[in-house]
Amino acid sequence: MKTKVLMVCLGNICRSPLAEGILKSKVDPDNILVDSAGTAGYHVGNPPDERSIAVAQKHGIDISNQKCRRFSKNDFKEFDVIYAMDESNFANILRLADTDKDEKKVRLLLDEIDLGFSEVPDPYYGGTDGFEKVYQMIDLACGAIEKKLIK
Repeated sequence: MKTKVLMVCLGNICRSPLAEGILKSKVDPDNILVDSAGTAGYHVGNPPDERSIAVAQKHGIDISNQKCRRFSKNDFKEFDVIYAMDESNFANILRLADTDKDEKKVRLLLDEIDLGFSEVPDPYYGGTDGFEKVYQMIDLACGAIEKKLIK
């Protein structure tokens, strides 16, 4: 049975598409399904931000075909683990949870590693340097997740 992992940020155009692409690049797609979503519906149907696409491409990952979608209650049924990029999105996801089982699926992505902070900052209003920093944080966390998933 496939393990299903969902990455979630606000608009599903910067952080969560990167997290989806990075984790997909590290795991066997026959065993692990990775997707992403946003807690807000601002960009539904759009591709990721050009800066996220560019930083992923710089690291050999193509996320240009991803399409933004909004997180829904159904995602609790579909996914085994749901990673939020920050506390705000974590809280927004938990508001939709109906059961303790749903709540236990939700985690902060950076809790998988020890960086001394638990939130992936939103690079949207910053320059391209912010996207590279976010990429590096997410890559470290996805490396830790990969190790957990292949045990």
